[in-house]
Amino acid sequence: MADEAKKEAKIGEFKGNPVISLPVGGSDRYPFTFGLSKARAVIEFFDDIKKFVEEHESKESDSDSDN
Repeated sequence: MADEAKKEAKIGEFKGNPVISLPVGGSDRYPFTFGLSKARAVIEFFDDIKKFVEEHESKESDSDSDN
């Protein structure tokens, strides 16, 4: 994905409430969409989320090399 342009988040509305949709896996086909409450939780727990990804991403790449 280094050569491809980064997909952008899209702001929209669901039942009159603001939502943000993020592309997953570089595709717009099945975006990750959430509203303000979940966005606030992501901001509040950003460091925990980042640590989670770092810890499990290395395990995932280790298991990929086993195949």
